[in-house]
Amino acid sequence: MANKAWNGAFRIPCLGRSKKPRRTGLTMVIDKGLGIYFLKDLIQTAGDYIDIIKLTFGTSAFYERRLLKEKNELIVSSGIEVMPGGTFLEVAVWQKSLDAYLEKARDLGFSAVEVSDGTIEIDRPARKAAIKKSLDMGFKVITEVGKKDPKEAPPAELIHELIREDLDSGAFKVIIESREAGKGVGIFDQEGKTKEDEIDRILAAGTAVDDLIWEAPLKNQQQDLILRFGLNVNLGNIPPEEVLALEALRQGLRGDTLKHAYSKASRS
Repeated sequence: MANKAWNGAFRIPCLGRSKKPRRTGLTMVIDKGLGIYFLKDLIQTAGDYIDIIKLTFGTSAFYERRLLKEKNELIVSSGIEVMPGGTFLEVAVWQKSLDAYLEKARDLGFSAVEVSDGTIEIDRPARKAAIKKSLDMGFKVITEVGKKDPKEAPPAELIHELIREDLDSGAFKVIIESREAGKGVGIFDQEGKTKEDEIDRILAAGTAVDDLIWEAPLKNQQQDLILRFGLNVNLGNIPPEEVLALEALRQGLRGDTLKHAYSKASRS
């Protein structure tokens, strides 16, 4: 909290927040088309708490090259990873143009890539090869498990195997798919409420929670995961305007987590 505006007025209720560069407590922001000025404002106000920005879906296909390079340079120079959505990689694998995709991603200034098969089918040898090729080209690799269509949700055993194989292949983290809406997919029901049994199912094989990024765009979801796993749980698909609100939630400066911290302190 050094040099922060309220420093010295009170102590942060929930101590132990990880510092950048982080391996835990990651906040991954979903960017559906931020302009340069909005991005500069975001980094100025909340850059200390953003670890990854994902230019989601296929949105970055519609930028002018100069603008996209400028945007990526700004993000990387601010100590934040930037990656395109996994949709691009799925299209590249389908069209057998993975090498060209990775070359272009590097040229455009992306520092990370996502390896996923949320929509199309990618067999496990091809998935492993995509991770290796991405690492060899200098990217930080973040993978994703789960399907965007809940009717195609893979069995728990496959989820466990993919997480283990991805991490063994060198993935930095594995994202648990919940889409940008956070409803009806993965660990959330149609109303966006957390299904604790689904979390238990994912962790049943002993997966370390620090290796996972939970897509959790809604406040109640973030709160549930923070209360279960602590303030340094990795969270993704956070809307840009919600970064500081999430940080307040993590550090006990929002009603629900403040109440939890207060109750815990009162019992000790």
